[in-house]
Amino acid sequence: MPSELAAQVAAWIADDPDPATAAELAGLLAAWRDGDDEARAELADRFAGPLEFGTAGLRGALGGGPGRMNRAVVIRTAAGLGTYLHAGLDAPARVVVGYDARHGSHTFALDTAAVLTAAGAQVLVLPGALPTPVLAFAVRHTDADAGVMVTASHNRASDNGYKVYLGGPMTTDAGRGVQIVPPADERIAAATAAVRSVASVPRAAAGWTVLGPAIVEAYQAALRDELRGEGRASASVPHREARPSHLRIVLTAMHGVGGGLGTAVLRDAGFTDLHLVDAQARPDPDFPTVVFPNPEEPGALDLAYALASTVHADLVLALDPDADRCAVAVPDGPGWRRLHGDETGALLGADTADRCGPDGVLACSVVSSRLLEQIATRAGLGFAQTLTGFKWIARVPHLVFGYEEALGYCVAPQIVRDKDGIAAAVLVATLAARLKATGRTLLDRLDDLARAHGLYLTDQLTVPLADPAQITALVEQVRTAGPAALAGSPVVATTDLAQGTATLPPTDGVVLRCADDTRVVVRPSGTEPKLKCYLEVVHPVPTGTNMPALRATARAHLAHVAADLRTALGLDTRDAT
Repeated sequence: MPSELAAQVAAWIADDPDPATAAELAGLLAAWRDGDDEARAELADRFAGPLEFGTAGLRGALGGGPGRMNRAVVIRTAAGLGTYLHAGLDAPARVVVGYDARHGSHTFALDTAAVLTAAGAQVLVLPGALPTPVLAFAVRHTDADAGVMVTASHNRASDNGYKVYLGGPMTTDAGRGVQIVPPADERIAAATAAVRSVASVPRAAAGWTVLGPAIVEAYQAALRDELRGEGRASASVPHREARPSHLRIVLTAMHGVGGGLGTAVLRDAGFTDLHLVDAQARPDPDFPTVVFPNPEEPGALDLAYALASTVHADLVLALDPDADRCAVAVPDGPGWRRLHGDETGALLGADTADRCGPDGVLACSVVSSRLLEQIATRAGLGFAQTLTGFKWIARVPHLVFGYEEALGYCVAPQIVRDKDGIAAAVLVATLAARLKATGRTLLDRLDDLARAHGLYLTDQLTVPLADPAQITALVEQVRTAGPAALAGSPVVATTDLAQGTATLPPTDGVVLRCADDTRVVVRPSGTEPKLKCYLEVVHPVPTGTNMPALRATARAHLAHVAADLRTALGLDTRDAT
């Protein structure tokens, strides 16, 4: 038994404030001593290094050890955050702490409150398990210096996570209420690493404030005021009164915390013909009706589709477990079609462009469709492309709308400087109601955008890989020996994102451009052990084009690109979706 690893495990066990994770590690250590190679490998993985702030903060499987989410990691991180805030402020910090309904979330939130209170901060804890957008709103609403949200968003039931936001004098105007970016994450990580032991971290037994329902009411009121008037006709939708009560909606909360608030906000906007998927309406950290609580995953919306077919709904809306993302599905022939995140992003972006003044900026990440830039340019608006993650999108100056293809939409940045599935759901429903009043649908509106800008069709090839080295190797393969052509079109440009660009700081990823304007972005996932490949084809739309036929052609083109990329990467023998 390597003495160094065994000593690390034993020291962690002795310092662990949670008897459950201490016992878990002790069991693995005993099994290793008895010759269990799987126990040794598990311990080596857990102690390979600490969880690091990625695209969406700390995120990982629950369990003991520095490479898992547990009370010891949370207490150390809270201490590091407290040190960072103390160094940057002349007065005691004000910090808002929120949490969702996942396993351990409430405990992690209270540990954070205890550590920061002992460090002299004024700590405000949200009044229950609530959506992430409420925490992002509360940071700005309370003029807090920082915010912490305990959530793993749409990850599997065995995971949890920890997001940190900054506000007040700790960041610039555009960054207030936005998740941390470098160098803040690096400085917090350094302060965390300097914590000698959990036992050395003071924790208060009381002294923080648990906010009342007024904070949620303030979020609802701010959203109501901001979205008031969104139902008026735009330049692209002929004038007719939008009748929200005439739009029949099915809503699912995916066993998360968005059901109650999502329902209240939609009803407040006039959408009274609302049907909840009862089996998924209440928080349940085990997510019993879905294999993976992500609206993008196959089968995740099956219960919503079944209810929608029964009640003859016009629209399906799905919030992910912490309600910061929103999936949209519409009737399409005899069944239901979930809109790609890029399609919903284009719909909301175009709707925003029709309503806002000339000084606004539309933004999306480098892996999202290029259609939003076309929409912004035609509307005379600014456009910004950012790195992946709303910690980048939401801090764009003069932002009026931002999105990411993974179902995240920032539709009211002056209220929530982050993605907000609840606010997005209201805007999608408002647009659908306005279109229905003219006898049209969201699919008709997508065809309008294709006729105006060309048909942009996107998809994703995802490769789960447990070994990070394999992910790194595949990205490097694309960087140095990528495919010469995709779907018969030569690759004419390869951009190494690790070198940065004129508008983007360095990040791990590669962009391929073909002569026919096909684009592929290959990068490691920032939240899961996966390689992600984002595919986009563009087809012109001449006057009189048969749109269903063109979409079928574009889909076949996209499938051809995906097949060629799989072959080029040697993925034919791997599992990829």
